[in-house]
Amino acid sequence: MESKILIVDDDKDIRNLISVYLENEGLYTHKVEDAIEALKLLEEREFDLIILDIMMPNMDGIEACMKIRQERNMPIIMLSAKSEDIDKIQGLTSGADDYLSKPFNPLELIARVKSQLRRYKKYNADTKNTKNIIEIGDLTVNTDTRQVWVRGKEVRLTPKEFDILELLSRNKGIVLSVEKIYETVWKEDFFKSDNTVMVHITKIRDKIEEDSKHPIYIKTVWGTGYKI
Repeated sequence: MESKILIVDDDKDIRNLISVYLENEGLYTHKVEDAIEALKLLEEREFDLIILDIMMPNMDGIEACMKIRQERNMPIIMLSAKSEDIDKIQGLTSGADDYLSKPFNPLELIARVKSQLRRYKKYNADTKNTKNIIEIGDLTVNTDTRQVWVRGKEVRLTPKEFDILELLSRNKGIVLSVEKIYETVWKEDFFKSDNTVMVHITKIRDKIEEDSKHPIYIKTVWGTGYKI
């Protein structure tokens, strides 16, 4: 399967240039113009590598990189018009794997992308372990590949949906409160009026349960929370 690259840069010409070079190498690319849009997209889709500009309006690449690193470990290559060492250090300490200063040689960027992808895929292959396959009845959760199967058929979950299902699966038989689920998955303080977890649970049930109104996997414990 071709690797999927997310390109985040507010300069349309640079986005298009990077995309052309990478797609000529057989890589799939998706382009967005700001970090906030990128973070929203990452909630819905999986990518193998992110190319992230530092100097962007609304949210800069440093802040975006730190937010991405809270939940994901795919390689991040940062781009910046600044070439001072302090900027490079700041970019790498925020969680980036590599750094290129603009203007850059597209061939060098391609080489670095391929290097990061090789290392990332080798690491994932080396760390796969059957302990990370969770089986509950006809439900199978692979926490390495972040895949889910029900009765042998693969089910597509968003990243947050998968995180909730993994959390419940790893704690089989234990009732987890809505607050615990929210703060573990979103890594933010929970507000009692927030129904985000309930909405995500409903979506997961629609995907994994034969009858979402009478679930056999994710059970509601009224007044307490959810459990598998």
